[in-house]
Amino acid sequence: MLTAAGGGVRLGADVPKGLVPLRGEPLVVHAARRLVASGVVAHLVVTAPAAHRAAFAAALGETVGGVPVVLVAGGASRQASVAAGLAVLPDEVDVVLVHDAARALASPDLVRRVDAAVRAGRRAVVPGLAVTDTVKRVGRADGTDGAQPVHGTVPRADLRAVQTPQGFDRALLDRAHAAASGAAADEATAATDDAALVEALGEGVWTVPGEEAAMKVTTARDLAIAELLLTTATDATATTPVPGPVPPAAAVPASVHGLPRTGIGVDVHAYEPDPAPGAVLHLAGLAWPGERPLAGHSDADVAAHAAADALLVASGVGDLGSVFGTSDPRWAGAAGTVLLAEAARRVREAGFVIGNVAVQVVGNRPRLGPRRAEAVAALSAAVGAPVSVSATTTDGLGLTGRGEGVAGIATALVVPVVPPPPGGPAAGPVAAPVAGPDVTAR
Repeated sequence: MLTAAGGGVRLGADVPKGLVPLRGEPLVVHAARRLVASGVVAHLVVTAPAAHRAAFAAALGETVGGVPVVLVAGGASRQASVAAGLAVLPDEVDVVLVHDAARALASPDLVRRVDAAVRAGRRAVVPGLAVTDTVKRVGRADGTDGAQPVHGTVPRADLRAVQTPQGFDRALLDRAHAAASGAAADEATAATDDAALVEALGEGVWTVPGEEAAMKVTTARDLAIAELLLTTATDATATTPVPGPVPPAAAVPASVHGLPRTGIGVDVHAYEPDPAPGAVLHLAGLAWPGERPLAGHSDADVAAHAAADALLVASGVGDLGSVFGTSDPRWAGAAGTVLLAEAARRVREAGFVIGNVAVQVVGNRPRLGPRRAEAVAALSAAVGAPVSVSATTTDGLGLTGRGEGVAGIATALVVPVVPPPPGGPAAGPVAAPVAGPDVTAR
């Protein structure tokens, strides 16, 4: 759930905060894309000011990364808005993540960390950062100069500055909101976060490590910092690419390109024999609600994995197994787009320009054709270069033909960057320009 019903008064904006642009796109869009890129979100409910519903609908569209968007009119307080969102969530949803659009740069990794903690048995989980400043407890000002008396120093070792998304067992969150419903209509009495409502029930709340990027955009200064973070971010996990415009290839002069190299990647996963309730298929960078999920160490996205494998092989950096092995806990449950973005980062770090990637999905289900443009956008954004997507079947033959699983096959073209010799032109031929993304699917 994404709360975006707040105003932009402290930002000096004439639109609700969720519609304030950050690098040309509204905060709510940045936040929604990162939620979906985590791979754990199957339903996206967005609370928005009723008077601006049309603007939010236009910004978000009907789906984000393949996940349907449901817009709900926000209430008189954040608590009331979350309650309105809870009311429209399907009954089968058992874990709820409540996130603020103002924390637009919270990473997909943070989302997964909170979700995993809830599913591991921590029924209420909040991300938090250690407080580094010395904290004083003060009293009321007793003069005209505004000075306040200090009543003591608060030990900061046990203090945490709480962020979102906050994760909850659905039944517990429903019960907490029902118990506090009388306070929701007034900002003065409403809870400032959902964890406080759970605490009021006497239930336990747990923290997981937060992140600096999940800062809350409240003032114009915050917005400027967010712009800087978005501009300079280099960490593949914190800035996971999400569906959006395909960025241009790296601006490297053709004269310093060496001979192109190609790589082939293959990934195959069987369907999960006993899917957990609410489990969702992840394929080609998209979530597919209602489709049987694939089994795997990460999210089993065979298209993204095959593309990552092809890039690594083409550049000689390694392959899918050596770079993202199942023995490495960092990649357990990771979204395919995270692995693909990290593979692309390593390829560029090794001195290559990525030309393009072509991916073919082999299987009976799901039918990729109706969503091929979304798949192209998601995978191309992860790679930072054009990715074409196609699909086929094996006419009833083999694992894929019998409907036991899905396979992905990919090819990648990369070009090494050759530094020019001192005082002379670069060696090697000029690389031909690469065409933009192609979209073909059954």
